Amino acid sequence: MLLVCLKIGLARIVDVTLGSVRTILMVKGRSKSASIIAFLEVFIWFIVAKEALNTPYNSLLIPIFYAGGYAIGTLIGTLISNNFVSGIVGLQVITKSNNKNVINQIRQNGFGVSVVNLKNVYEGQKKEMLIIQVNKKSLNKITEIIKKSDPNAFIIANETKFVKNGLIK
Repeated sequence: MLLVCLKIGLARIVDVTLGSVRTILMVKGRSKSASIIAFLEVFIWFIVAKEALNTPYNSLLIPIFYAGGYAIGTLIGTLISNNFVSGIVGLQVITKSNNKNVINQIRQNGFGVSVVNLKNVYEGQKKEMLIIQVNKKSLNKITEIIKKSDPNAFIIANETKFVKNGLIK
């Protein structure tokens, strides 16, 4: 019975990890690769679900391994997404007006930044919005630079689907 539980758990890890990778590929517009992975993902899921439901064993370990495989597959898929999938992140940073220190620090570290002047109608203060595009792997570095220069900066990060031209580090 332990062999059946391990097989179910490992297969769920594989199919859920594939599902995470498939989702990433879909978001990035790579539909052919995503379709192939979707086929493999559902094929494995079907075989595993059939095995789990039709096993001669009546044990609580089977759903535990099934659910555990799902949880571990989600964890692995997230790790793959965060560490191995490249991408570009767009940052919008709201900072105090004339805070040249933030802009200079960003540029001195090799990042490109565009500056838009804003007016905060609620407080009557002038502020600036910094627009920055960075590689996903540089996100921590750029946010550290911003936080050191302006601990009160309001930072928004979004994954960018398409970029043409510009300075991206």
